[in-house]
Amino acid sequence: MTMTDHTHTKPIPKPLSGWRVLVPRGGPWGDGVAASLRLQGAVPVVAPLINFAPTTDQPALDAALVGLADGSFDWLTVTSATTVDVLFAQRATIHPSTKVAAVGETTAAALQAVGYRVDLVPDTDNSAAGMAEQLIALESEPRRILTLRSEIAKPVLTKSLIKAGHDVSSVVAYRTVGVPVTDRIRRDVENGRINAILVTSGSVAEQVRAQFPEIPDATLLAAIGPRTAKDAKKAGLPVSIVADQQTVDALIDAVSQFTLPHAADEFAP
Repeated sequence: MTMTDHTHTKPIPKPLSGWRVLVPRGGPWGDGVAASLRLQGAVPVVAPLINFAPTTDQPALDAALVGLADGSFDWLTVTSATTVDVLFAQRATIHPSTKVAAVGETTAAALQAVGYRVDLVPDTDNSAAGMAEQLIALESEPRRILTLRSEIAKPVLTKSLIKAGHDVSSVVAYRTVGVPVTDRIRRDVENGRINAILVTSGSVAEQVRAQFPEIPDATLLAAIGPRTAKDAKKAGLPVSIVADQQTVDALIDAVSQFTLPHAADEFAP
């Protein structure tokens, strides 16, 4: 058996070789994004800009999680990956008879990553309104539904479901708080050493705006989906790229369509 000698073949350059990309959240989500970026050749810089803080009404959340474990609900709706972090941190169990709806692929992937199953992801509209519409179409009889949300979320989903005749418990699972980055990361952003910043939610957009007042024009600001892009623009961020789908893969793919800023024209007059 002859061994073929591959030592002289040049490796194919990866689409994001040489890029330094800021990942704005830590935890299992941040680790997963960092791994995907490395596969594309980028250097991920994990700098959590937001974190979740406990709800101010822990007894209400505790009671809801007891109900979730004993089958008191027909459905659980999950509208963010952070809610999954909370469920996991609280060691929540979901009764086998309870179905789980996730707002989009990112949230569904987060649920599956920690061992929860997903029964419904909206086909097209990955928003609370889209999820409500699909659930209402699916369930003609009144159902008991637990909606877990962040303190700042507008109760779009809850209102729509109640209007359709469902028995809804809306419980705040967490508060979102800003996390100050290190001076080094702040300098790296201001000096243009970070080539792209991933903007994955309205809360992240607000922190990017507040913590990095001076972002160089060449730095790409990449928003995950049109809704986040709208929130980012409202926060005053000049968004360069909008992923066509609300998934991390679509976001990384959108960034990789660009050539690394400064590469060719660094020494141009």
